[in-house]
Amino acid sequence: MDRIEKAYKKLSEEGLKTTEPRRVLLEFLDKESNKHLSCDEIYERISKDYPHIGVATVYRNIQLFEDLNIVSKLTLDDGIGRYEFSNLDENTHQHHHLVCVKCNKLFEVKEDLLGNLEEEIEREHDFNIIDHDLKFYGYCKECMKQEKK
Repeated sequence: MDRIEKAYKKLSEEGLKTTEPRRVLLEFLDKESNKHLSCDEIYERISKDYPHIGVATVYRNIQLFEDLNIVSKLTLDDGIGRYEFSNLDENTHQHHHLVCVKCNKLFEVKEDLLGNLEEEIEREHDFNIIDHDLKFYGYCKECMKQEKK
């Protein structure tokens, strides 16, 4: 089952319908999964093809998706919330992010290299870790090139 189907199932389990705006938003988030866009950016992009979907509808549904753990919100030092699909598979962790402190671009790190550390923390503190969130801050390749000029 792909993540859109899992999201539809989650909505159904909560007694919510899969309306056209919800379908459009989920398909857009799936297609643009590596972009980490704000609600305003999402609205700007989908309103070109779906002008009848208003900005309030985007905000309201993204908030609903966040409440249902369908999407995750990433907030950086600029205070802007950016969204991506949550990991709807409870047996795996979210990925990590690289954040450029100059241009605020986000990059995904797919590898989860913290498994051994998690096991050690669980043993030492008698704690059951279910997930973690990790961001590395630095400069992206483009910003480093600009600095050299």
